[in-house]
Order: sequence, then C-alpha cells, then structure tokens
Amino acid sequence: MSGDHSRHDRARQAFPRRPGASGAAGGALRIFLICVALVWLVPTFGLLVSSFRDPTDIAASGWWKVFSAPGQLTAHSYETLLKNETITDSLFNTVWITVPATLLVVLIGAMAGYAFAWMDFKGRDTWFMVVVGLLVVPVQVALIPLTVLFRELGIFGDIIAAVLFHVGFGLPFAIFLLRNFFAEIPRELLEAARLDGAGEARLFATVVLPLAAPALASLGIFQFLWVWNDMLVALVFTNADSQPLTVALQQQVRQFGSNIEILATGAFISMVIPLIVFFAFQRQFVSGVMAGAVK
Repeated sequence: MSGDHSRHDRARQAFPRRPGASGAAGGALRIFLICVALVWLVPTFGLLVSSFRDPTDIAASGWWKVFSAPGQLTAHSYETLLKNETITDSLFNTVWITVPATLLVVLIGAMAGYAFAWMDFKGRDTWFMVVVGLLVVPVQVALIPLTVLFRELGIFGDIIAAVLFHVGFGLPFAIFLLRNFFAEIPRELLEAARLDGAGEARLFATVVLPLAAPALASLGIFQFLWVWNDMLVALVFTNADSQPLTVALQQQVRQFGSNIEILATGAFISMVIPLIVFFAFQRQFVSGVMAGAVK
C-alpha cells in the first residue's frame, strides 16, 4: 500500500494539475453549448417573428427586419388563422388523435410492463423477446395490411384508425421501457404490500404506479411528440374531415404565395404545443429515461 501511495505522489509531482484548468475547460464547454443552443433556436425565433408579421412584409423582407421596424408586428395572422375552419378543425383533430393514443399507450404499456416484470406466466420471456423484436419493425411495413383491415372494419379515414395505428406501434417501446423500470422495484416492497392483503390490481394502482411516475411521464412525452408530429400515418389513415394539423399545413404549402401568414402561424402553433409539454415534464422525462436504461 505504501508503494502505491508513493507512486501516486511521484505521478502528481511529475504531472502537476494546473489550477483552474478544469474550470476553464468547463466554462468553454458551457459557452460552446450555449452557442449551439442559440443557433438551434434561430429558426424557431424567426418563425415566431414571422407569425406576427403582415404577409406583405414577409414577402418583402426577412424576419430580422423587425428589429429596425418593430411596427410590423401584428396579431392579424392569428385572427385570420382562427377564422380558417380547415386549420382550426385540424387542430382539434390532432388533439383527438394524440391524447387517446398517448393515454392508451401509457395505460396498456404500464399493465403489460408490470406483468412482464413481476407476474409468472407461461412463455413470459419468449413473449417479451417478441415485444422487443417489434421495436425494429418499420411503420411502412404495416401501412397496406392495416389499410385493408381498417376498410373491412369500416373505420378507414376516421380518427379511430389513426389512434389504433399509433397505439399498436407505440406499445412495444412502452412495454420495454416500463418493464425495465418495474423490474428495479424492490421485491421486498411488493411482498410487504401483498402481506397487507393487497391484490395485484390494488398493488399495481397504489404502489407500482406512484413509483413509476417518472417513467410514465417520459413515455407520455415520447408518445405525445411522436403522434403530434406525425404526418405519414395521418396522410394514409385520415380524410379531409379527420386530418390533423400536420396534413392541413402540408396541403396549405401548395398555395404558399396566397396564405403564407396561415403557414407561419399554424406551423408555430404546431411546434410550440409539444415544446410546452416537453418543458413541463422535463425533469420527469430525464429521470424516467435514465431509470429505463439501466437494464
């Protein structure tokens, strides 16, 4: 042991640590990350400014001109957007698709994850490997088969078709994430609850779910962002009456010259709502991802 200490002492003498070196490196890294974040936010800020400009001003100059002419800022574009039934209806359709698809994935994924983690049944590990294998199945593979199935069921073009598709493709990741989180719960805690007379349903609702709040929040954010920003599934499985905001904006692009104020305002609304949801649950999101990635 004394020899090890002497070697460490000689190493420190031979390579002395420069005072403030680590602090300077950390400060430089922070400055670099701040610069990257600011550059990343420039398009977002430009879209925000454009949503408050008149269409003639947008066509005449760049959004940065507002700094020299702040009188260009106006809420006329938002008033026009609220009078556009296509955009407002598509915004409500987005909510009707996203909220059920998120809640169903979180609820069903939590129950299945708990079953795979703590309930013994025949073929449990095999079925879990099947679920993990479904993570690599691309969405495009199921478009045509599910289109045929939904036509046979009479729901093709309805909101429920898009919801069912998102639920089906969201469950493998949800089960994988929550199963890993539930597996880390101490067995003694569950056994103590069972000794107190708690059944599986009560144990799941009163013990497991409260402990899994960070993982549930992170899963909810993942699912919400995926469904809210989706356009491929919506293009295939919705029609003019059930199309979400992403599809409505895509169709507006074809008339870019005549409705640029609707595009800028609608695109900003479509982007800011997921950002609000993410930042509202940011802390739970980070802790949930870290917990699910342990095993």
